[in-house]
Amino acid sequence: MSSVVDASPIGVLIVDDQLAFRHVARLVIEATPDFVLLGEASSGEHAIAALDELHPDLVLIDVRMPGMDGIETATRLHSADPVPVVVLISIEEPPHLPMHVASCGAAELVRKQDFCPGLLRRVWQKHGAELSA
Repeated sequence: MSSVVDASPIGVLIVDDQLAFRHVARLVIEATPDFVLLGEASSGEHAIAALDELHPDLVLIDVRMPGMDGIETATRLHSADPVPVVVLISIEEPPHLPMHVASCGAAELVRKQDFCPGLLRRVWQKHGAELSA
């Protein structure tokens, strides 16, 4: 039986315009075994540029950012090769988010308030198998 423990570390890219949340996300990733931070981007444009260099397995993207928002960024990342697992993150409740969240190619939407090592592992276990298959 295969598990995350046997695999190479899961590389993560954080995309958020808020330095405070990038710091919290960095701490969560560092506290989660088998996950490694590959980089951070403060905008969707920077995330797209970093994709080819970093080749993340998992990308955490804030929904609301100036310029290219998280939904457009997720849509563009969904056409990458290979496609990383994209998780949208937001402080807002789902009913208050743009309608395009469901159609942008993101694997899941999670609340920033709920972001912790357990959530990170659960999301990867649920959607990371698609990347490895």
